[in-house]
Amino acid sequence: MEFPKGNSVNKTGNSEGVGTTDIIIVGAGVAGAALAYSLGKDGRRVRMIERDLNMPNRIVGELLYPGGYIKLIELGLEDCVDEIDAQQFLGYTLYKDGKETLVSYPLEKFQSHISGRTSHNGRFVQRLRKKAASLHNVTLEQGTVTSLIEENGIVKGVHYKNKSGQVLTAYAPLTIVCDGCFSNLRRSLCYPKVDIPSYLVGLTLTNCNLPKKNYGAIILGHPSPIILYPVSSTEIRCMVDVPSEKVPSVSNGEMACYLKTQVAPKVLPELYNSFMSAIEKKGNIRIMPAKIMAAAPHLTPGALLIGDALNMRHAITGGGMTVALSDVVILRDLLRPLHDLSDAFTISKYLESFYTLRKPMSSTINILANVLQKVFSASSNPAMENLQHTFLGYLRLGGMFSYGASAMLSGLCPSPLSLAFHFFSIAIYGVGRLLLPFPSPRRLWDGAKFLWVASSILLPYIDSEGIRQMFFPLTVPAYYRTPPENKDKKKNFMH
Repeated sequence: MEFPKGNSVNKTGNSEGVGTTDIIIVGAGVAGAALAYSLGKDGRRVRMIERDLNMPNRIVGELLYPGGYIKLIELGLEDCVDEIDAQQFLGYTLYKDGKETLVSYPLEKFQSHISGRTSHNGRFVQRLRKKAASLHNVTLEQGTVTSLIEENGIVKGVHYKNKSGQVLTAYAPLTIVCDGCFSNLRRSLCYPKVDIPSYLVGLTLTNCNLPKKNYGAIILGHPSPIILYPVSSTEIRCMVDVPSEKVPSVSNGEMACYLKTQVAPKVLPELYNSFMSAIEKKGNIRIMPAKIMAAAPHLTPGALLIGDALNMRHAITGGGMTVALSDVVILRDLLRPLHDLSDAFTISKYLESFYTLRKPMSSTINILANVLQKVFSASSNPAMENLQHTFLGYLRLGGMFSYGASAMLSGLCPSPLSLAFHFFSIAIYGVGRLLLPFPSPRRLWDGAKFLWVASSILLPYIDSEGIRQMFFPLTVPAYYRTPPENKDKKKNFMH
């Protein structure tokens, strides 16, 4: 994709002149490009540095929830899902032991164009980049940021290598790092604790259709859950979630054998031939680590961390882009009243509220993704198998139960309190199922074990997200921060 010409960077020697850039953005993925566009529209002079401007070729970042699409509209970027063969996405059908459970996003109150979208990640990212680069005050440059420039505890800019390997320096009052899940800068700005519970094995299926148009499919079975959704009008993405400790090798053919013998028998009959063909196609088997990392930032004047560089959830539910776009909207709104970014300490203290304001969307989607991956992947454990059946039974109740759960999952009702309500509702429903038709010592024991297993899955994730920030945000001092007053005198950020 050609980016607008005349958008190059003016340099003096090896560094950029003072005052020519308000904000440096490291990374031009979904978060970086969307943020650059929204800040550029607000009149900021933005410099975006991206390691590789070629079209990304990833098997994640392909699903945008309805809640994420609404954020895209808020940012004025909804046309970025046009002309890339994106597909409307309305929910999932869950398959377990021959039974089907339909989970539809609750879209009745919205206009017809409001829905989820599925597409190739690279096409969407390139559209976002092109839109951002079309603004005269946004500069998009290919380069690898190697480190942050720090003086007296304040980040003043970045060191980076350009396309030809030349080491350059760029300065700005504020540097926003959003260089993705493989970030090499996050250690400077947060306390990263990355967990990889499983790997996603991706295949592209062609010449087939899913049973229900505009719906994905999740097949629950031993040894791995299988997720299917359209990425274009002619292709279906198949994702197999494989536990980390036993990922077969692709190079020696073990993975192909695993998919044929262990996974293929669980695939829907109408997709079986396409699935087998996809395994045989050279280079079609792709593997991606499913990383989990709770947001644990430390305040750094002059810098901010967002997107997957800050916070990751399991990719099984595809919530990453929705969280990233929600973060962009919050950050844009926080920065709007600030005309002077030169007082790094004051700005940093003010922007601390970002980490609390993002919690409703990020915590709800993060916890759901991480919990559902555990529940969906545990069919060999009797207690977890029971939890799986309970969850599916709860969804089949319909009404506020199914509606509420899908509203949270779709990003339309990002509420930790709603999450807690549904957890307790599922617990009551699950224990009730075990105690019927009448309580006995064995059934009481099974009920207690059920509650223990469910709590042991959910509570650690709630704790990692921050109980106070999730459920009692009004008690967090940063929640009340007001924009600092403008100062006429600007500080010099050059050496």
